[in-house]
Amino acid sequence: MPSLIDMRRRIRAVKSTQQITKAMKMVAASKLRRAQERVVAARPFAVQARRVLASIAARVDASAHPLLTRHEGAGSGSTLLIAIAADRGLCGSFNTNVVKAVGQFLRENPGRRISLGLVGRKSREMLGRRGFPVRFAHVNLPKVLHFAEAEAIASPAVEDFITGQVDSVYLVYNEFKSVIQQRVVVEQLLPVPPIAPVDSTSASAPQVDYLYEPSPERIFDKLLTQLVQAQVLRALLESNAAFYAAQMTAMDAATRNSSDMLDSLTLYMNKIRQAAITREIIEVVSGAQAL
Repeated sequence: MPSLIDMRRRIRAVKSTQQITKAMKMVAASKLRRAQERVVAARPFAVQARRVLASIAARVDASAHPLLTRHEGAGSGSTLLIAIAADRGLCGSFNTNVVKAVGQFLRENPGRRISLGLVGRKSREMLGRRGFPVRFAHVNLPKVLHFAEAEAIASPAVEDFITGQVDSVYLVYNEFKSVIQQRVVVEQLLPVPPIAPVDSTSASAPQVDYLYEPSPERIFDKLLTQLVQAQVLRALLESNAAFYAAQMTAMDAATRNSSDMLDSLTLYMNKIRQAAITREIIEVVSGAQAL
């Protein structure tokens, strides 16, 4: 049975840990609000970009663009898998779910040559030692994500796809649904899926035509590359918001568990103290009877 001093030391340690988890929960909640605002602000841009591309794609030969072409020659069967995780832990199963999704993708595609693009320190630590070739690794992402980070991640993927080194590129990340729900998504980035209009209209509706300057082909070429970068940026923002939500949930659970542990430890300490007092009383009574 542990001594009374040991139990008091353990209770003090649990109380210190509880203070840390409370502080981390409040910090994560504050950062989650800002990250959620950035995610909500980025989603309409992606929708409008696809809508404009759908309008232009109807006026040009979209199959001629290299980002839309499906490779069938050299490099067929090779895939670049971009895994987006966090730079830190203490976020429950956030990073583990990304690793599991990567493992599931590898099991479902046993014959493919797969290279990894690792985003986040945890993805490099958990996936970098599995023997797969690593195309690039981005760690220590800034707290506020900008378009430059998405461009740095998308550029090598676009380059490998255009040169034929890979025939497909996929993103694996946690999508932010709510504070208590994050969903792991495996999303095809390249080749760009067929672009369809967002709002479906009837065939009899009049089609509005526009005058494009410069030509629709040049606009389509520029916007398609930016669409790929916008998808990467959206995945980064979704993963960032999901990380803070997972961390806040994990720290809240840790705080509640520490409260339960404090109650059980305090009860156990009182039992030890009561047993010590009872033993001393018995010794005093036994000594008095002996005299």
